[in-house]
Amino acid sequence: MIENVEPVSISQRAAEEIKKIMETKNIPHDYGLRVGIRGGGCGAKLVVGFDHKKEFDIAYTISGITVYIDKRHALYVIGKQIDFYDGADARGFFFGEGRERNE
Repeated sequence: MIENVEPVSISQRAAEEIKKIMETKNIPHDYGLRVGIRGGGCGAKLVVGFDHKKEFDIAYTISGITVYIDKRHALYVIGKQIDFYDGADARGFFFGEGRERNE
């Protein structure tokens, strides 16, 4: 089942990069973007990766991308935005607050 309410948002820049990675790295079609946390307490970190649907996952379609979030992690990711930075000093995904910015 794919849910209608989106707990996270994905910037256009990040969505383009995710789709590009899925295509160029031959990510299987039954995989989606996993959004969750690693660790716990004050050391919890938000993470993204590619994975198949698991028992406790809720599936969403966000910016045309299937996103899996373990329902036990949902509270930690609500309201976050996945964005992508590509600069001279770093390159990668990061989490921000709120919705898409007009940049």
